[in-house]
Amino acid sequence: MAAAEVRVIGLEGIPEVKEGDDLASMIVSAVRGTGFQVLPLDIFVIAQKVVSKAEGRVTRLESITPSRLAEQWAAAYDKDPRVVEVVLSQSRRIVRMDRGILICETHHGFVCANAGVDTSNITGGWVALLPLDPDASARAIMRTLEKEFDANLGVVISDTFGRPWREGLVNVALGVAGFNPIADLRGGADMYGQPLRVTTIAVADEIASSAELVMAKDAEVPVAIVRGLKFEPVPSSSRDLIRLPELDLFR
Repeated sequence: MAAAEVRVIGLEGIPEVKEGDDLASMIVSAVRGTGFQVLPLDIFVIAQKVVSKAEGRVTRLESITPSRLAEQWAAAYDKDPRVVEVVLSQSRRIVRMDRGILICETHHGFVCANAGVDTSNITGGWVALLPLDPDASARAIMRTLEKEFDANLGVVISDTFGRPWREGLVNVALGVAGFNPIADLRGGADMYGQPLRVTTIAVADEIASSAELVMAKDAEVPVAIVRGLKFEPVPSSSRDLIRLPELDLFR
């Protein structure tokens, strides 16, 4: 997917997303409202939060009864026990509980803080959960966009993750549709002719991170378009980005 030039364009004009909204149609309307011309192989990067809202993946905290574990953890670290309980319910494995931080493996297989449960950019008293199947969400949106714009397109559902070995947060791909999320360079050679034996590039994560530059959390721009990358339209899944347990040196 190498390119001499890549553009990242923030898509404005998307109103507040609510449960039951047709997010794909809202994106189409925003594109048409701005007069932007969609080109073949454009990749739409969509913030997980608006996907979750549209799909009803939000929970009212008043409806949550915390467990004893959630109560104890919350009391020790000045947390809301209801939020802690939601985090526990969205986890299939607790990776680390330390210094008020919960690192969890979600039911999808993602390892992240708080199992992706988030209280930002949502009405007070509510929390947002990750989509049940981000790949399916990406595919559904892609089908609508491709039909409307008569072009092969890509879609990435993105979310913000921390990194255990570096400071700062970056956006990564939770859902992918339309292109291979990994560029496998093994078997090729570098510019000096040296063989590449282990090099695989997480291009879907790189696309998600680049889009974040125009999707700042206070910018009210939940969608970006990444243009200039060349790819072969293929069935895909973000699960290809999840490292197998037997290859994970940090488990």
